[in-house]
Amino acid sequence: MYNTAFLKKLIFICSFFMFFSCDKDYNVVGEDLIGDNNFELGKEYYAVKAYNQSTGAIQSDNLPINTLGIYTNAAFGTTTASFATQLELASVDPTIGANAVMDSVVLNIPYFNTVTNTNTTNGIKTYELDSIYGTSKAPFRLSIYESGYFMRDLDPATNFKEKQAYYSNQKNDFDGLKIGSRLNDAADAKENDAFYFDPTEIAEKTTDEDTKKTTTTRTAPAMRLKLNNSFFTSKILNAPSGKLTTNSALKDYFRGLYFKVEKTAAAENMASINFAKGVIRLYYKEDQSTTANGVTTVKRVNKTLDLNLKGNTVNFFEESNTNAAYLSAISSPNSTLGDSKLYLKGGVGSNAVIELFGPDNNNNGVADELETLRKSGWLINEANLVFNIDTDAMKNSVEPNRIYVYNLTNKTAVLDYLTDNTTAGGGKEKFNKFIFDGILRKEAITNGRGLTYKVRITNQIKNLIKNADSTNVKLGVVVTENIAVASFNKLKTPNSLFSVVPTASIFNPLGTVLFGSNPAVPENKRLRLEIIYTKPN
Repeated sequence: MYNTAFLKKLIFICSFFMFFSCDKDYNVVGEDLIGDNNFELGKEYYAVKAYNQSTGAIQSDNLPINTLGIYTNAAFGTTTASFATQLELASVDPTIGANAVMDSVVLNIPYFNTVTNTNTTNGIKTYELDSIYGTSKAPFRLSIYESGYFMRDLDPATNFKEKQAYYSNQKNDFDGLKIGSRLNDAADAKENDAFYFDPTEIAEKTTDEDTKKTTTTRTAPAMRLKLNNSFFTSKILNAPSGKLTTNSALKDYFRGLYFKVEKTAAAENMASINFAKGVIRLYYKEDQSTTANGVTTVKRVNKTLDLNLKGNTVNFFEESNTNAAYLSAISSPNSTLGDSKLYLKGGVGSNAVIELFGPDNNNNGVADELETLRKSGWLINEANLVFNIDTDAMKNSVEPNRIYVYNLTNKTAVLDYLTDNTTAGGGKEKFNKFIFDGILRKEAITNGRGLTYKVRITNQIKNLIKNADSTNVKLGVVVTENIAVASFNKLKTPNSLFSVVPTASIFNPLGTVLFGSNPAVPENKRLRLEIIYTKPN
């Protein structure tokens, strides 16, 4: 979550940079004009048409961050997120000694977290989990199965020239091919039927068999589950010859894990997790033989073998209890006048399409307002899209920290994104590109609710005005989880306007409701393009 004090500092820094950026543009463009009185500063608002679009099923493979769990957003509905991943040996072609016997198998996937306190006496740390949505410690049923679905790298439909895509609605394909009983079958219900994201520091005691000394190791909170010994003994320790020699051979033999999520209680919880940092560690004993002076000695030794959660992955999203207003908005958007409310939802969700500068009444291929601007001779200092949040619709929902505006027509970032190299520093990477902005602005009180988002598209507008051959492209708006990720993922079923959406919107489980551009929206809330200009007299 964004810190209010930090946000105030950030807004000050943004203003500072924008002042000098505007000043630089002014000096360069107006350097031949003499005298301060030769300029008139002004602000104008221009027509925007914005309307909703649903994404439908979406490519959700190999995301940098995945979601797991159940979360209900009052303004949108309930999302249930499950997951599947391939596995890779940390060290291929391992040598497993004689009489290997499994002690335990432990899955460990760290959570995003922040240390809130450290006990100076015993060193015990208190943590707060980041990127957790819903009711803290709310349980759900988590079942981990061996997957029987082979996730190939390349698509045979393209003669194996393009990567194979996997989609958010393929859960049934994987569920139908799961193998055997669940692997997280410990007696403790917190590891399966009543699983929750536990913020407690993990303390693990180990005793050296020779010295009998006990050591306590403390690690940050993680999904830490015991998996079935017999399965991994058979699958890994006693694997047939050649199955562990390469990771390609392993993936064909052991096709991965399927994490299935099911609701069990009224409260719900979802987490964003970097599964790629997950490890399955096999703890086992084997015989170790040594020969000295012609005498062979056999000793039992402790060994470990690691399987990393790497390779192809896919996140599955199931939508239920869909909010009626949201469903109506994405089912019948008003692409003529624009919608009154814009619903931006991550995952399998929705975005908004924006068309700038109104109609082309003289049918010459250029919007009338844009023609007027091109003839005005104005020097454009700043151009912004300011989005007002529907605070009534969002009063019971967690607000996304950032939205992202992109070039929907050409499937790329806008110029302002590409030219903004600002960094926030101090571990606040989510605030990078803060001049481009899109960061949630809140009420000026502690834990205040969100009010607006502002996205700067100055260079995009300058280029459009300056170059008559520039196309007035459609823009897209989505929620984003990571401003650094500017790639795109495919829709399973492309529509008439777009076939891809920004990747970073897929792994953000949140949504926001914004006031749109329909004339029925009060003018002070309506989405418009704000242009600040200098007019030579």
